[in-house]
Amino acid sequence: MSTLSFESLCLKDGECPSSTQPQDQDDEFDTDLESDEKEEESNEETSVTAEVYLQACKLVGVVPVSYFIRNLDSTTMTLAHHGLGPSGCKALAIALVTDMNITSLELADNDIQAEGAKYLVEMLRANFTINHLDLSKNRLRSTGAEYVTKMLLDNISLKSVKLSGNGFTDDDAKYFADSFTGNSRIKELDLSHNEFCGKGGEHLGQLLANNEALELLDLSWNHLRMKGAVAFCAGLKVNTMLKHLDLSWNGFGNEGALAMGEALKFNNTLVHLNLNNNRLTNEAVSLLCRGLEFNDTLRVLLLAYNSITVEGALALVSVVKNTPKTALEEINLCNVLVNENFVHLLELTCQEHPGLDVLYGGVGGFIAKKPPKRVDPMKIIQDYLDQRKLRLWDFFRNIDKDGTMRVPVADFRKAVQQSSIPLDRYQIEELIQRLDRDRTGIVDYRGLADTRKQMMRDHRRQLRKVESRQKKEKQKSDRILKTFQSAVEAVTPHDSMVISPGGAKDDSSGPQQFSATPLSSWHHIVMSNSSRYSVTNLSNEHVHLPMLGSTVSYHPTSSLAMRSYSQPNLLDDSPRSAPAKSVSAQGLRSDPEMGHSKLSPTGNHLTRSRPALNAKQPEVKAKPKKMQKMKTKKLRKVQKGSKNPTQTVK
Repeated sequence: MSTLSFESLCLKDGECPSSTQPQDQDDEFDTDLESDEKEEESNEETSVTAEVYLQACKLVGVVPVSYFIRNLDSTTMTLAHHGLGPSGCKALAIALVTDMNITSLELADNDIQAEGAKYLVEMLRANFTINHLDLSKNRLRSTGAEYVTKMLLDNISLKSVKLSGNGFTDDDAKYFADSFTGNSRIKELDLSHNEFCGKGGEHLGQLLANNEALELLDLSWNHLRMKGAVAFCAGLKVNTMLKHLDLSWNGFGNEGALAMGEALKFNNTLVHLNLNNNRLTNEAVSLLCRGLEFNDTLRVLLLAYNSITVEGALALVSVVKNTPKTALEEINLCNVLVNENFVHLLELTCQEHPGLDVLYGGVGGFIAKKPPKRVDPMKIIQDYLDQRKLRLWDFFRNIDKDGTMRVPVADFRKAVQQSSIPLDRYQIEELIQRLDRDRTGIVDYRGLADTRKQMMRDHRRQLRKVESRQKKEKQKSDRILKTFQSAVEAVTPHDSMVISPGGAKDDSSGPQQFSATPLSSWHHIVMSNSSRYSVTNLSNEHVHLPMLGSTVSYHPTSSLAMRSYSQPNLLDDSPRSAPAKSVSAQGLRSDPEMGHSKLSPTGNHLTRSRPALNAKQPEVKAKPKKMQKMKTKKLRKVQKGSKNPTQTVK
């Protein structure tokens, strides 16, 4: 079969039926005739489209869809679940090239694949009537995504595109980010039920940051998770047009809620936000509330089917009650059971905000805090004995007269109940089960002897676990905020501005946009701080050392910087010092008051360039008299045999 092109099937001007005669414009009473002529003209157009479609189906080799022929006069063509395939889509595309009536084309679940998408793309380059296109569940994959996104750059009529369930991945998200960067026509985009993950969230965040027309975005049933959520929310923070956002079933978690709360502080256009089934907890709700405190545009917030209890519901209603400028009108918590306190708080809030509607599952909930752990009964007994300075045998001596530390269960239960130990019935039974594991009817309370040390070890171990967990959570939150801020800087369209390290500052009038500092100011700050480390300031502290083995006389400078690097004369109390001692013990001295000393070329380089490690330092502690006398004698002998170095150098 020869290749079929659109031009070969389009009717020429001469083949078109003759149009109706032009009417007299001066006749004011031919309105009915005009309507009849318009109907005849539209009928002729639909008949022409039907003929072209039948001819295309015959040449392509597919069975025509009768529904398409019967509904050519309708502006909405719904052909979902008709099994068109690539060939059937080709015949349909040929028929729609010249059609001027259909404005909405729905082709969901037809398995057209990338080949069928290519035919539709070619058709939409010539057809500028269709403004709504639904290609959901057609297995377009990456090739189809590339075809569709290229078409979006050229088409000027499309306003709404649905591409749900087509197996798009992270790499395909870049196609959409590029095509929507300069697209100012498309208002609605549905990319739900695809496979966008963390990298895809980064590209979609770029899409939001650079697009100024999109008002509705559906990304439900993807896999953005924490990483993708943080990057996506960074784009949402700087977006200025989006109104309806569906992010349900993406597994954001508390980390994603933290980024979303930061984005809501600055976004002032979003009206509808769907976060259903995102593994959010009460902690995530508190993070969202941080952003809701400053947001004055969001009206609908959906949080159903998350791990939220009445505690999170109370936090949401409290935010609405304490935020006069809030615009929230609907909060969906349809799976949450609440209590009377929530109902009472909701009634008070509705008096101040009459338009508020909160959907909840019913009354009967409880605060979702972990119930306090029941105190270990062994610990209670041990503390009781420690306070009264008693021993176990002292306590059980009335029932354990033999001193075997084994008593019947009934006697043990009775003794504990009659004592002043603060144990309830459940704790007593738990203690008995622990001390009589084999159900012998005899309690061996020797197990209570070593419980104190074991309990202290367990307590310390538990504290370490709690501290470690808190430290990890704080590091994770800091890392998420840092990543979020970096993502915001990456998607911010202002190339010449840098986000201030101080972050955004909120005043009483509401949230302010994130502060920015010109690059020139940052350059001035860096240069001013680095001036004190310039070379000129350090040049005065440079130490000049003479060359070893040289006979040239060395004249040290008398600057303060040179003196700071000089080694003190440990033998300054003597008039003369031995040359050997001055070189080996003290190294080279650069004191200007001293003369020039001879340096042996075979001397150790380290001993001349740095102080000797075995140099004697003055002692602070008092020494015995014998030691002082011996040291004084040795010092006098050295002074007698030494000569002044200044006299030997010529």
